[in-house]
Parts: sequence; C-alpha cells; structure tokens
Amino acid sequence: MAEKILEIRDLTCGFFTDDHVLKATDRISFDLNRGETLCIVGESGSGKSVTSLAIMGLLEYSGGVILDGSIKFKGEELTTKSQEELRNIRGNKIAMIFQDPMSSLNPVFTVGDQIAESLMIHQGMSRKEAMAEAVELLRQVGLPAPEMRVNQYPHELSGGMCQRVVIAIALACKPDLLIADEPTTALDVTVQAQILELLKSLQSQMGMSIILITHDMGVASEMADRIAVMYAGTIVEEGTVFDIFDHPSHPYTQGLLNSIPGYETARGTELYAIKGSIPRLSELPTGCRFHPRCPHAHDRCRAMEPVKIDLSETHRTACWLYDDKAEVGER
Repeated sequence: MAEKILEIRDLTCGFFTDDHVLKATDRISFDLNRGETLCIVGESGSGKSVTSLAIMGLLEYSGGVILDGSIKFKGEELTTKSQEELRNIRGNKIAMIFQDPMSSLNPVFTVGDQIAESLMIHQGMSRKEAMAEAVELLRQVGLPAPEMRVNQYPHELSGGMCQRVVIAIALACKPDLLIADEPTTALDVTVQAQILELLKSLQSQMGMSIILITHDMGVASEMADRIAVMYAGTIVEEGTVFDIFDHPSHPYTQGLLNSIPGYETARGTELYAIKGSIPRLSELPTGCRFHPRCPHAHDRCRAMEPVKIDLSETHRTACWLYDDKAEVGER
C-alpha cells in the first residue's frame, strides 16, 4: 500500500476584509503519496497558489489565514505548529519553487551564498562545506561551469539558469515534498521542456513527491500521476492522468481540455473557449460555482452545491450531471 506523505482535509483559507472574510479555498481535500506527482490545475484565481502557501505555512505572510481544516505531513499536523517549528520543516522537508525565478532570488547575494544558507541552517554545515555542496547542486541541476556560476549574482544569469538555481536551493536538503508553483511560466518554450525534464529526473533519483501547480493542461499531461482540477476555491474533479484526459466528467474539465489546440481533433470535438470568467471571491454564485459558465446548468445547479461523487476508485467529480450516483458522495 502506498505511503501517504500529505493528507489535506476540508482546508478552508481566506483573507480578511473590513467587514467579512473572503474564502479563497473552501473545504478542499486530497492526498499525496510518496514519489507521486499531483498536478493542481485551473485558471488564475482558482485557489491553487493559496493552497500551496497554506501547506508551506506562508499564507499569513500574504495576508491570508487558515480558517478550518487539516494539513498532515508524514502524520504531523502542520496547522497547529508555531512559525519556529514550521521554519524547521520549510526548506528542509518541504521545499517550494516559485513561478518567477528572478524575484525568488536575492539580487545582492551570490547564487552560491543563497544555496549555502539553507545547508548551513538545516544541515549544520560550515560555510566551506556548504559552498562545496552548492557547486555539486548546481552541477546536478545542469548549470554549466558550476564552479564559476556559484560566485555569480542572479542578474548575471539567464531566466532558465536562475530557475535551475531556484531548483538547486529547493533540493539542497533533499526534501520529501517539493511544491512547484508554475515553475515554467516565465520561461521560453524550449527552456520549459528542459526544466520539466529536470524535475522528473531529480524526482526519480531522490524519490520525492511533487505538487505541481499549473494552468497548462499540456504540462499536466506530461508530469502528473494524478490531477486535481480547481475552480473558484473548490476541487471539482480529481483522478489519475488517464481519468482526466480520457474520461473528463466535469464540464469545467471538459472545457479546459477542449480549449487545447489539437486535443479537440483527437477526440472529435471542436476547439472551445469557456465563456465568461472565474467569479470574484466577493461575488461567488449560489449552488455550483461553475453554473454561470456551464452549458449544461439547470435549476438544481443554481440552487444547490453539488456533492462529490465517486465515479471509480480513482476518479471523483462534483457535478449534478451524475446525481444518480450522489448517494456515494459527500459535501
């Protein structure tokens, strides 16, 4: 039986305003097994990055708060830990790659110093040992001439090189869980492919689990073992990569896939653009949050939030189109 490294249950996160709280995620639940890659996909504003910040214990630094729910990492509850306790985990057992490599690095320190910092804090290395390890890490992530690059500053490197440095920092302490938030968004297409291939190779070598956050279904098809589709703060569908791409059940998932050039030809459908836009947190619709944009919406969708329904052992959806199976689901 697969070892669960991360268990999230009913996670609700929000942001305080003058008169109320805006929920950015609402009762989301999922598991992650050791060595597995889970892709969280959806449009901007769906709650993907908020989820990653909550796992990292960084949400409060962005003005947010965990309102309810549980985050268990290797059986330990993270939501009740102090910031000091989280700092011992963050960058050590759980690491994160942010989407813009240039803003993730400190411009006034060399890349070697920034890699070495994590090793000195979490691994107790001396500066000399940490700098030597930094060179090896840069070599591991495929940066040419690592002995020279370790003494350079971020502005002296290209965007692709900086992203490799960010990956080296994230992997310095050999984390059990790596969260990659849109790691290729700021990079050109050829570099994107190299970075994704690098992540797959390093995962195979280290046996770590990955949560990959993306809006690109093509990236998800290449990287994922399982996919969670988020919309307006909720998970509307979850399954293996084969479940999602071969048997998409939720209209939102179907819309995302049919908007990919080439996918619609392979499935005999038309290239499709989902009408409208994702709702603002302050203006969430009643019932199913997708119903204003859904071509299949009916009165029940507008009045009642759909239950989560098991379509198979690995495939779940939240849609009233499958209400004949609703008795096996949950809110």
